[in-house]
Amino acid sequence: MFKQLFTALLIMCTTVVSAQDFEFKVDGICYNITDTSNKTVEVKNGYTNNYSGNVVIPQSVKHNGNTYKVTSIGDYAFRYCTGHKSIKIPNSVTSIGRGAFLGCSGLTSITIPNSVTSIGRGAFLGCTELTNIKIPNSVTSIGDNTFEDCSGLTSIEIPNSVTSIGDNTFEDCSGLTSIEIPNSVTSIGEEAFSFCTGLTSIKIPNSVTSIGDYTFAGCTGLTSVTIPNSVTSIGDYAFYGCSGLTSIKIPNSVTSIGEGAFEGCSGLTSITIPNSVTSIGDYAFNWCSGLTSVTIPNSVTSIGDEAFQFCSGLTSVTIGNSVTSIGENAFTCCYELTSIKIPNSVTSIGDEAFYNCTGLTSIEIPNSVTKLGVNLFEGCTKLIIDEQLNKRILESNKQNKEM
Repeated sequence: MFKQLFTALLIMCTTVVSAQDFEFKVDGICYNITDTSNKTVEVKNGYTNNYSGNVVIPQSVKHNGNTYKVTSIGDYAFRYCTGHKSIKIPNSVTSIGRGAFLGCSGLTSITIPNSVTSIGRGAFLGCTELTNIKIPNSVTSIGDNTFEDCSGLTSIEIPNSVTSIGDNTFEDCSGLTSIEIPNSVTSIGEEAFSFCTGLTSIKIPNSVTSIGDYTFAGCTGLTSVTIPNSVTSIGDYAFYGCSGLTSIKIPNSVTSIGEGAFEGCSGLTSITIPNSVTSIGDYAFNWCSGLTSVTIPNSVTSIGDEAFQFCSGLTSVTIGNSVTSIGENAFTCCYELTSIKIPNSVTSIGDEAFYNCTGLTSIEIPNSVTKLGVNLFEGCTKLIIDEQLNKRILESNKQNKEM
């Protein structure tokens, strides 16, 4: 989602970096001295983008009679070197800088040694020909945007040393079909796997406590997801547009389902909401046209705006007796819904909550409901509203206007 902005920022940063000069060059590779006492250097961007073929970075280089140890690949060191085929990094290197291989669209393989402990933001962004990569067990975190838009990437090994996967890390890795997340990972960033359209299944380890916003958004090939009991929250739009997802089991540990969490999951036919969940966010199941039935447990206190809008296949809904509010357009255009019973706990029903539910023939609204929204049953052509209910709706609408 933020790819264009982030790429633009990277380009701006490279422009700033290119105002500086590298200190020396050996065998076509540019370097800067990072520590004169310990005699260490980093690989520097030479601004010519003429690195090509198979590049081997040495462990050490000589300059002005001194031998320097190569300890890092600097920021944007090889950015836009489209002629790269492969690169070998020596055991002396401990860090790979941000955008180090940004836009190296010809790079097909890279060897990262066990000495590397950190990989910078966007390090391999746009390396579209990179097919596989092994992250060594010395790395503890995978930074934001690290492998974003590596569309040729089909497999990747994440070691047990990794504890966090950053934002947008694998976004748009459309060739990625499977990935194993180790038990060491405790956090998965926002949009981490968004638009990985080739990904068919994923198992989230029981070390993870939350699923971030847009984490799996647009993963249209995803058919199954295993969410462990350790997860307590599902972020906004976490599974947005996962149209291939047919069923999902939410564990009893989850307390909140975020805004648009399953919006556009048109293949979803069933879902079990556990009695640990207290709120269902706005648009949570919007456009889940394959969903036929849903039971909202007694733990839930509110149903968000447009929560089940355009669930055109929904035939039955059971609302738990702890729900106090039903949001605007909550069940709009649920064409197959024929009847619904509102529990005594509900005090307000939002505007157009049942708008255009053309199959609705009966509804029970208890006296506990004091706020009835406008156009509540507009387009419900089969529903006959008795005089008493109609009077309540008119009085409620009048009071709302006066407030």
